[in-house]
Amino acid sequence: MVVAILLAGCQPTANVQLEATPVPASSLLLKIGQNAEATLTPFQPIPPTATSGPTSTPLPTSTPTPLPTPTLANSVHLGLPRPAGQVNILILGSDYRPGRGYLTDVIMVLSLNPSKGTATLTSFPRDLYVTIPGIGLSRINAAQPYGGFNLSAATLKDNFDVTVDYYIMTSFNGFKNIINTLGGINVYAASDLYDTCDLPQAVDKHCYISAGAHTMDGATALWYVRSRYSTSDFDRTRRAQEVMSAIFQKTMSLDALNRGSELYNLFINSVETNLTLETIVNLLPFSSKILADPSIVKRYAIGPSNVTNYVVPNSGAMVLIPDASSISEIIRQAFYQ
Repeated sequence: MVVAILLAGCQPTANVQLEATPVPASSLLLKIGQNAEATLTPFQPIPPTATSGPTSTPLPTSTPTPLPTPTLANSVHLGLPRPAGQVNILILGSDYRPGRGYLTDVIMVLSLNPSKGTATLTSFPRDLYVTIPGIGLSRINAAQPYGGFNLSAATLKDNFDVTVDYYIMTSFNGFKNIINTLGGINVYAASDLYDTCDLPQAVDKHCYISAGAHTMDGATALWYVRSRYSTSDFDRTRRAQEVMSAIFQKTMSLDALNRGSELYNLFINSVETNLTLETIVNLLPFSSKILADPSIVKRYAIGPSNVTNYVVPNSGAMVLIPDASSISEIIRQAFYQ
C-alpha cells in the first residue's frame, strides 16, 4: 500500500534502448506510449498458435564474452550535492517462499522532491554484478538477503552514487494480497506477452496478454510481472513499472489523501518497511499532484546498452557488468536534477 500511495500514475511505457553515451534527458527516459482511451477488458488467455506469440522456445541470446574480473572502478561517482528536499524510497520485490531464502528480483528507487515538484522511478536489473560492501562481487539482488536495508543502501551508494532513505519490500503473497484487497487493478500493457502459465485461466499451460488495458487480480499481476521464458529481464522491468503504476492509480481512487491512516493499517502486514505513517501522510499531498499530472514522474531503467554480459569464472553464473559511463548519465538525470 505504501508503494501504491507514493508511486506515480504514469502513462504506459514502450520498449527502449538507453544510450551508451551521455545524451539529452529526453533520450534517457523510458519512452511513454499514448494511451488512447483504451477500453478495459478482462484478462483472457488464448491457445498457442503459429502467429499468436512466441513459442516456448527461449529467445536467442548472445553468448557472454569472458571479461577481466570487474572491480569497484565500474562504479558511478558523480561528486554532486544531493538536491535539498529529496526523499528516496527503495522498492523491493522478493521471491521469498517458506523454508528457503530469498532474493530481490524487483529493485526500483522512487525519488520524490515535493519542494521542487519532481519525481523519478528508476529500475536496476537484478543480475547487475556489483561490489556488496563486506561481501565482495555478487549480484545486486543478494544485498538485501545478506544484510537487510542497511547493506542494500550501502550497495546502491557505493556502486551507483544513489542515497536511499527508506525501503519497502513485499513477497509474492504480500503482492497478491495488496492487489486482491484493492479489488484488482487496471494495467496498461505496452507490449504483448505470451508465456507459460499455471493460472486457472491458462490454455495449454500458456497465458496471453495483448498490448492495451487489462483488469488483473493478484495472481495474474504476479504472473505478468515475473514471466520470463519468452522475454528478457529488461522487459520484466517495464512490466513491473506498469503494475506499480496501476496499484497507485487504484489506491488513489479510494480517496487515499483522506484515508491514508486507514489504508496504511489495512496493508502494512503485506509489506516490510521502515516508512512511518507520519512520513506517508506528509507525502500524500504530493501524490495527489502526481495523480492530477502523471507527467511529473519520469521513468528510467538501466537497459541492455548499459551493461555487458559476463560469465563468472568457476561458477559459470551469467551476470551483467554495469557500464559506469552510460549509467552515470542516467543516475545524474534521475537523482541529481
